[in-house]
Amino acid sequence: MDSEIAFDYSPRFRIFKNGGIERLVPETFVPPSLNPENVVVSKDAVYSPEKNLSLRIYLPQNSVYETGEKKIPLLVYFHGGGFIMETAFSPIYHTFLTSAVSATDCIAVSVEYRRAPEHPIPTLYEDSWDAIQWIFTHITRSGPEDWLNKHADFSKVFLAGDSAGANIAHHMAIRVDKEKLPPENFKISGMILFHPYFLSKALIEEMEVEAMRYYERLWRIASPDSGNGVEDPWINVVGSDLTGLGCRRVLVMVAGNDVLARGGWSYVAELEKSGWIGKVKVMETKEEGHVFHLRDPDSENARRVLRNFAEFLKEETF
Repeated sequence: MDSEIAFDYSPRFRIFKNGGIERLVPETFVPPSLNPENVVVSKDAVYSPEKNLSLRIYLPQNSVYETGEKKIPLLVYFHGGGFIMETAFSPIYHTFLTSAVSATDCIAVSVEYRRAPEHPIPTLYEDSWDAIQWIFTHITRSGPEDWLNKHADFSKVFLAGDSAGANIAHHMAIRVDKEKLPPENFKISGMILFHPYFLSKALIEEMEVEAMRYYERLWRIASPDSGNGVEDPWINVVGSDLTGLGCRRVLVMVAGNDVLARGGWSYVAELEKSGWIGKVKVMETKEEGHVFHLRDPDSENARRVLRNFAEFLKEETF
């Protein structure tokens, strides 16, 4: 029967045996605003008309009135949600990106992508790459979006994401190096991974907790055609070649009570011994859970995460 439930993760969503999904949490669309919020303005732009996909651009209010040629760092952000939930326009992401831009004085682009299971893996990676390519049409100051033409410093580009979005950010950094985006020898200045969603059979067996099995099932829902399960290179990035990571610096955020923290630590260890030419650092927040900084943005630990994020963006790239 079409209504027969295959996987029930109430109160968030249910997956049916026919592959359908019922998202149980109302999906609120927060509109962009040219009226400053936390001294930040925002607007949406379509990056893929044929797929009806948009992104949201955030800009410090003072940059709107900038008459000179001052350029500010460019942050490209991929939202989390297990490849299944949330959007770039969800309240938690609008709030976080507004705060991040206010704290860092950067221009940020928050990417919307098509989600699983309606659009199984690797669709969302292709959508995200389309967004990257669209953003880079502005490197010559002749792209379709004036804010990016005028304000984005393409010598200081950062990728970031949380959970599944951190997974996407990693794969985009790999593809940047593989596809050789212009200009010649271009490298992403830095990448920030908040509580990344990385899995492997070894990690699951090592942890032996039900929460890890949940993330395994989530991956199988998002990638039903993968014959390798959690050994698929899309999710088991630690088991893949990391030397081609196309960025100079990496900051990995982990939370002490998050079962995915072990994957973040393993990623750092593999990156350090891989031969990748760059610098990696870790920030651990003990006694906190997965993406706590989004759920409780006013907590002191969330503020500390934001401060570390801002400091990383402002550091000089070697």
